Order: sequence, then C-alpha cells, then structure tokens
Amino acid sequence: MTIQGEAHPYVPQDLKLPGFVPIFLSQSHIVGVYGGSSFLVVLFMWILSGFVPKISKTDRVLMCWWIFTGLTHMVLEGYFVFTPDFYKKTTPVYLAEVWKEYSKGDSRYVGRDAGVVSVEGITAVIEGPACLLAVYAIANKKAYRHVLQLSICLGQLYGTAVYFITAILEGDNFSTSPFYYYAYYVFANHFWVWIPTLIVIHCWKNICAAVKVHEQKTKTR
Repeated sequence: MTIQGEAHPYVPQDLKLPGFVPIFLSQSHIVGVYGGSSFLVVLFMWILSGFVPKISKTDRVLMCWWIFTGLTHMVLEGYFVFTPDFYKKTTPVYLAEVWKEYSKGDSRYVGRDAGVVSVEGITAVIEGPACLLAVYAIANKKAYRHVLQLSICLGQLYGTAVYFITAILEGDNFSTSPFYYYAYYVFANHFWVWIPTLIVIHCWKNICAAVKVHEQKTKTR
C-alpha cells in the first residue's frame, strides 16, 4: 500500500505538492550517510594525491575540495534537477530523501522554484564536470589549472549569490524553523562562499605571478 497525498511539513503550508510522500529516513541517517561518504571521498583523494610527484599540500587540499564539490554538484544536485517528482517517491530512495529533508530549510527545492532549478542545473551540468577536470589539471600541472579553478569559483560565487539574493527578494520565508534555516540554508551553503573566495585569491596571485615572469622574459629578449 502506497502513501500518497499526505500533508507536507514545508512553508508555506498552502504549497501544492500533489502525491507528496513523507520522509522515510531519519535526519541522522541522511546527514550521516552524506557526511560519511564525503569523508571517504576526501580521504581517498588525499591518499591518491600523495602519489603525485612534487605536489604541494595546498594542491592536495585543492584536489580534495574539487572532487568533493564536483561529485556533490553532479550526483546530489544533478539528481534534484533531473528528478522533479522526488517528493513522490514511495520507497526510501536516498537522494530523494536528501532533498525532502533539505527542503525543510528551503522549500523552493520541493516547490521546484524556477530560479533554483536553473542555478542548480548549470551547477550540475557545467560546474560539476569542470570540478573533476580541475582535479586532473592540478594532478598533471596543466597550464590552465589556475584559470580553470578561478572560472569555476566565480561561477560558484555567482550561483550562491543568486541563490541567497532571490530568497531575500521573495521574502526569505522558506524554512520550517530557525534550526533548519541556519543548519541547512545558511550552514550547508556557507562553504561555497568562503572556500571559492580563498581559491580565487590563490589563483589570482598565481596567474599574476606567471604573467609578471612572462613579461620580464619578454623584456630581456
């Protein structure tokens, strides 16, 4: 027997979600699986990057970040973008459960807000694969690695800015409680503000240094 048409816990209460099925998994299960799998991915990349010849610790950390954020974009956010009926799943599909849980902090996800779907779509389809390319570029010391990372970070910062600004313009009232607002909407997203900012500064310095060296060599010819 399937459970459909249940009352949902999201804000606003009159949000239309025909066929909504309540969450099967507990919050601790959902967060624990995501946290554990993310840790294993980062640990794997940290160990793997140790076999790259003459690589700095900074680049190893960057590889860990890019594999983590790249898979998050492609797998987690990609599922959201291409599964509009995730809230109707009648079996405990983990990725669907993630978004039903996260929507307690931002109901624009379960409500399929056009702006959120657009931002997440670009993030999943373009930025996700670009993050994995950044891992490859750093490991192989490709000349374009700093430009690539800078471009991805600017895209992430732009997407995050649009995400928060549109929420403010629409009233910033999409969370079921202050806990979900700060735990999901604020805390879960703040990493994509300060980490890309630091990487932008890092890449900017390296690009400027490379240009300066090139110009000095040009002058001495």
